[in-house]
Amino acid sequence: MGDAPKKSKISSSRRLGLKIRLLAVAAQMLQEETEQKKQEREASLQERLPPLDLSGLSLQDMMELCKELHHKIDVVDEERYDIGLKVSKNDQEIENMNLKITEIQSKFKKPNLKRVKISAEAMLNVLLGSKHKESVDFKANLKTVKKEEEKKEEVTDWRKNVEAMSGMEGRKKLFDASGN
Repeated sequence: MGDAPKKSKISSSRRLGLKIRLLAVAAQMLQEETEQKKQEREASLQERLPPLDLSGLSLQDMMELCKELHHKIDVVDEERYDIGLKVSKNDQEIENMNLKITEIQSKFKKPNLKRVKISAEAMLNVLLGSKHKESVDFKANLKTVKKEEEKKEEVTDWRKNVEAMSGMEGRKKLFDASGN
């Protein structure tokens, strides 16, 4: 019954139309997001970097401005270097942890399970719990099969056999028995 593929309630043309609309909306949202990020970046740059007004500055003032800008560049480079070190350290820790995970997964072996003999009654009690009330005798429902006893060869005393085989007559009997 459940093997047949489930038929969709939406026709394929309607599904295709919905997919096209969803993709168009997603593309528009992506474009809006990139525009918003661009505007946020420009706003933060405007906030952090005021425009330079070099008109009317003397040589001494320009040198002071250059020294101040160089100092700011050094501070930013130090921060960038520190952040880069933290990122590389975190990447290394992540890689080490991933290696440990794969190592632990490869070392894990399933333990050998021991056979536990349990009666059918006890198994039903474990599986069903309090729901299992009546006692079921499974052995009574089994068929009985009669075994045919195998014919066993008569066991004779080996000493008598050795005495009979000794001498020429015994060897002759042995030779006649193997020749037939």
